[in-house]
Amino acid sequence: MAKAAGQRWEEISGVDEHYTPIRTFQVCNVMEFSQNNWLRTNWISRRSAVKIYVELKFTLRDCNSIPLVLGTCKETFNLLYLQREEREQDTRFREHQFTKIDTIAADESFTQMDLGDRILKLNTEVREVGPITKKGFYLAFQDVGACVALGMCPMIIRNLASFPDTVPTDPQALVEVRGSCVNHSKEEEPPRMYCSTDGEWLVPIGKCLCIPGYEERASACQRGGGKQEKCSQRGLEDGELRAGLRKG
Repeated sequence: MAKAAGQRWEEISGVDEHYTPIRTFQVCNVMEFSQNNWLRTNWISRRSAVKIYVELKFTLRDCNSIPLVLGTCKETFNLLYLQREEREQDTRFREHQFTKIDTIAADESFTQMDLGDRILKLNTEVREVGPITKKGFYLAFQDVGACVALGMCPMIIRNLASFPDTVPTDPQALVEVRGSCVNHSKEEEPPRMYCSTDGEWLVPIGKCLCIPGYEERASACQRGGGKQEKCSQRGLEDGELRAGLRKG
């Protein structure tokens, strides 16, 4: 998940009203004027989809439960998207390139008592993205002064495959996500995992293996076997030397 420079979204853990663990990205700068905090997903491939729908699970704090906010607190946030043919190499954040999908409001908000117990009342909203005419897109979330937490599956590396930040898009099922092998590795079996609406990664399938000359260390493929290679080379040179002596 990418944030614009100087932004204040943070990744946290909590539980919903059913005491189910959830992972969220949260921002809550309700005491300050003129908030403009952006959170952006990684590039999402549309594959063969004709229409794209995104399901948002989120919480919003009731501004009336916050003392002395003096009109700075909001109870909405904006959902936007940006079409691209491929993942951008330039990581600079350009807000003006995004197209607004909708302003999102909550049916239920939480209070100080809920916050103290870390019990979050989840709202669910579904929006259509697009129309999408390019190979993929980014989603962005703009906070303008709310106390909001968004549920999603955060970027993770599993079995030497990288899985991007994923917003669950199907309210009735797990979302299958294809992983990409880390540098200096290749697929043994196509890596896949499933993103749940609770923001958890489930059912890892497949894996990547380091290519020859590299070994797995700290979820990455790093150059290894240096001593073995040197020993093999020295053994070859010694063998050639002995063979030359015998021939002489």
